[in-house]
Amino acid sequence: MFTINKTQKNGKTPVEFQYALENGHQVMLAGSFNDWAQIPMRFANGNYSVTLKLESGDYEYRFVVDGEWMSDESNPLFSANDFGTLNSVLHLD
Repeated sequence: MFTINKTQKNGKTPVEFQYALENGHQVMLAGSFNDWAQIPMRFANGNYSVTLKLESGDYEYRFVVDGEWMSDESNPLFSANDFGTLNSVLHLD
């Protein structure tokens, strides 16, 4: 799941990515916005989260939970990838 903050600064929009899971796991975010490098997510208030500042465009992303790549089940936008699975898609105007 993600939340888009409409307040832009320097042409970038803050986007908070969240993954609901109990504490004690390793959750990372990876996507086309950073060439699929894994970014650690922090646990707080019952969710893992991380906020990125992104320019307008389309981005594909996935969560990595305890080493397993997962799509964002709360996002209905998907794109097939080269591994036979689906990447979640974020569209920023």
